[in-house]
Amino acid sequence: MRIAIAGAGNVGRSIAQELIGNGHEVMLIERQPRQLCPERVPQAQWILADACEVSSLEQADVASCDVVVAATGDDKANLVVSLLAKTEFAVGRVVARVNRAENEWLFTEQWGVDVSVSKPRLMAALVEEAVTVGDLVRLMTFRQGEANLVEITLPRNAPYEGKPLRSVPMPRDAALVAILRGKRVVVPTPDDPLEAGDELIFVCTAEVEDQVRAVVLGSTPPDQETA
Repeated sequence: MRIAIAGAGNVGRSIAQELIGNGHEVMLIERQPRQLCPERVPQAQWILADACEVSSLEQADVASCDVVVAATGDDKANLVVSLLAKTEFAVGRVVARVNRAENEWLFTEQWGVDVSVSKPRLMAALVEEAVTVGDLVRLMTFRQGEANLVEITLPRNAPYEGKPLRSVPMPRDAALVAILRGKRVVVPTPDDPLEAGDELIFVCTAEVEDQVRAVVLGSTPPDQETA
């Protein structure tokens, strides 16, 4: 893919290196001359320009990009870049960095954002994932909350411990996509048994998260609990 990244700071350069390593064509757009360091990511195309200006994006031929990543350290700039990429240049996929958690609510389709990545929320989720057993932890949100990546570490004596996946009645709009077992990543099959300590990774809609928790842990969803 051809990918444009607005912001060539540490985050933008790191993203560029990963994407180039995966075989993609990357263009870095940076408005600060002191941040223009082509020697740090020599395989990328570097452009000195303000990605918040339509003329700059036209000169960079952003319309030919498959993805635009708004990765600056300024949330206002990331929103403007996202909106311009989507509305003026019809870029198919726009990913935006959220620097301040209180601004997350702004990063929606109305601003041209397909996927937002909040570093504070992601770090908090990873901390929870590392220490939480027997509860559901939301790791990441896709498509403005329509689907989430969630994790449950299976405790001992869970209802389906030792039983094959085919016996687990998964709710609609939920899928178990991976099992982390020790140092292994297990691709789930119907015959795989669940073991205590398994980290179960699901993709599901927000509406069924409580149902997933109830099925896996044997608890009653919060809205169905009785006093």
